[in-house]
Amino acid sequence: MSIKFEIKPFAALSVAEVYEVLKLRSEVFVVEQNCVYQDIDGKDPKALHVIGTFNDKIVAYTRLFGPGYYFDNASIGRVVVSPEYRAHKFGHSLIKTSIDGIVENFGTGVITISAQEYLKKFYETHGFIQEGEGYLEDDIPHIKMNRE
Repeated sequence: MSIKFEIKPFAALSVAEVYEVLKLRSEVFVVEQNCVYQDIDGKDPKALHVIGTFNDKIVAYTRLFGPGYYFDNASIGRVVVSPEYRAHKFGHSLIKTSIDGIVENFGTGVITISAQEYLKKFYETHGFIQEGEGYLEDDIPHIKMNRE
């Protein structure tokens, strides 16, 4: 099974892509995680969007920021894989593509993320290391992680 990735600036996203991305983010971050928060935060126009499609359906997504926008370092956020496709391990190729996208578009491999704590080992397999203590973000335990 193969997933296809594209990296696009916000202005290059089609209306259908924006709808599907927001639907996926809402499905996971609001409904599945039972977390009421402002997903549409005004940052999407400043991000690059990594879209993973499988059988013409968006099943994986991240957004990328250059250094100084979200953290001092470049960053990856809104990491999401559709629940029905997680068994295919698309999350690993999503993170690899996101790291490569930051290197290619922002000229750096130094990346900071705000990771949900339960995904610490997943991110460690991609070279991220926890920095500092955990904290709550939208009532969900998170940790700051860096990749050099």
